[in-house]
Amino acid sequence: MRIVIAEDAAVVREGLVQLLCDRGLQVVAAVGDAEALLTAVEEHRPDVVVADIRMPPTYRDEGLRAALTLRERHPETGVLLFSQYVETRYANRLAATGMSGFGYLLKERVLDVGDFVDALHRVAAGGTALDPEVVSRLLAAQHTAHGLAELTAREHEVLASMAQGRTNASIAEELGISQRAVEKHTARIFTKLDLPRTETGHRRVLAVLRYLQGRG
Repeated sequence: MRIVIAEDAAVVREGLVQLLCDRGLQVVAAVGDAEALLTAVEEHRPDVVVADIRMPPTYRDEGLRAALTLRERHPETGVLLFSQYVETRYANRLAATGMSGFGYLLKERVLDVGDFVDALHRVAAGGTALDPEVVSRLLAAQHTAHGLAELTAREHEVLASMAQGRTNASIAEELGISQRAVEKHTARIFTKLDLPRTETGHRRVLAVLRYLQGRG
């Protein structure tokens, strides 16, 4: 099994190389950023890639975006994301390309090197290796996106104004509609986002959080 590792932390990167080589696996390249990862895959055509998510230059989602590019260019190459973080913005798009040869593990939850190596073999063979916490977060993100997708254009405008902290009266003035119409739109937003009335009455805050989550 030929492996390319993309990890910006030098100590972690070298540690992974040593651990895998000690178990008879072949690491053909170990790089520290997403651009170098894409170049290494083009050059070495590995069976599987192990990629961190947050890498230079912004340390946000370069690894995820590179993995998405790899899935498009080299669908036969397995991709195992190995990170401290669960990022849903591109991960759901990545999963949507097909679950074969795809894995996402959290560093602090991998307690046995043998389990990690087994996951690599599964992904390289076209299988999956997903941490349960990752699955839970991805499903939650899909649910949020689904609810927002059901909103009409006007309801999106009302929700966006709510996110700016505007009152119903202010929203009505901004959009040129009656306050009663704003109240009706707000009620439908709560229904579509599955936010039932509660004693705490925090539905407006929860709706805004859903809106912000949906924007990534």
